Amino acid sequence: MAATRSYLDFEKPVAELEAKLEELRTLAQRDGAVAISEEVGRLEAKAAQALADIYAGLTPWQKTQVARHPQRPHFVDYCAGLIEEFTPLAGDRTFGEDEAILGGFGRFRGRPVLVLGQEKGATTEARLRHNFGMARPEGYRKAVRLMETADRFGLPVLAFVDTAGAFPGIEAEERGQAEAIARSTQACLALGVPNVAVVIGEGGSGGAIAIATANKVMMLEHAIYSVISPEGAASILWRDQGRAHDAATAMKITAQDLLRLGIIDAVIPEATGGAHRDREAALAATGDALARALAEFDGLSPDEIRDRRAQKFLDIGRKL
Repeated sequence: MAATRSYLDFEKPVAELEAKLEELRTLAQRDGAVAISEEVGRLEAKAAQALADIYAGLTPWQKTQVARHPQRPHFVDYCAGLIEEFTPLAGDRTFGEDEAILGGFGRFRGRPVLVLGQEKGATTEARLRHNFGMARPEGYRKAVRLMETADRFGLPVLAFVDTAGAFPGIEAEERGQAEAIARSTQACLALGVPNVAVVIGEGGSGGAIAIATANKVMMLEHAIYSVISPEGAASILWRDQGRAHDAATAMKITAQDLLRLGIIDAVIPEATGGAHRDREAALAATGDALARALAEFDGLSPDEIRDRRAQKFLDIGRKL
């Protein structure tokens, strides 16, 4: 596992220590030397401390890199780990299927739910098939179709957000990208059932809002949520993508900043080193947070659920 792990630039000290650890572990297994085993223990503690120190003081740009980590759990991982009897549904009944947004019905801890999410893909083939999680209009129209079906049957909606943004291609604009995003946002607001959204990686602009206009919006500890990517903001503000780190800091895109500003409702903790270092812990923490969020709406009428959701978004910016 350690041999195939991808390291970010700022994790170089940890990478060097863990590479040395692997060498020593190999020697210890082969020779069984006590002295080597003692050195392995010392280096393990040193590597763990180095990792903890780095992640205790991540900058917004470094969090952006963690949110984009290629080994970070994706929607399909959360769906497989948290949802039982998942039955995927496809197509928008208008144009076609868009695999950037996946959705279907299943059971979350015994409760029937609709699950939606953007999927980036974990391999080159999968990334191309899912268009790197950037949905076209038919993806959002599929989301609307599924949300309206869930509403008819009284099923809560769980949304997992992980996209750099909606697909900006010409064909998407020709098929009504902006209108599709607006309709999906409207469908979220109109639901008479509770909907809960979790930003598991990137929450990019309207591409995220289209399925994240929810009663409860939560973020993983090292996820980001913004109206534009740091690179895009830097290009507009300074004509220099190299200043993406400045843009990331200025835009307040981290989970901690957004919780303080009242944009989101909760931050879900990750293991030291990010969700990709302990997928099971990330899935368990997310499942517990979803269960708590859904429990808050038990016994409420559809009108009460809609009113709470609307009030949540009307309150944004009023309490600063």
